[in-house]
Amino acid sequence: MATKTAAQRQAEARAAYDAYLAECPARALLDRISDKWVSLLLNALADGPQRYRELERRVASISQKMLTQTLRNLERDGLVTRTVTPSVPVRVDYALTPLGHSLVPVMQAIKTWAEHHMDEVLAARTAYDSPEP
Repeated sequence: MATKTAAQRQAEARAAYDAYLAECPARALLDRISDKWVSLLLNALADGPQRYRELERRVASISQKMLTQTLRNLERDGLVTRTVTPSVPVRVDYALTPLGHSLVPVMQAIKTWAEHHMDEVLAARTAYDSPEP
């Protein structure tokens, strides 16, 4: 039996990911990036590094707890970096990593699609919710 290289073993592991399976790590990642706050924050950070308060103002109705939790999760997943600059007061900036930037086109496309098709979706909801004649 031939010995496999590390690259070959990694390629086999990647090929084995199947998000339809409950235990697949890709499913957990898909769940994370499909969150509305993740989508909005990644789109906001696509414009460049921002401070916590800037993000809080930009993403209307997000609570401080949810903003902090979401930013920490994005940092843990390698999509966002957190840079602390010692000053008075301390300055903390959030920015997309190269991995985060690679996800932005997908997130922007979903956001744009939602904005452009909202009238159609609202009409469909109204038709569905109205009593049948």
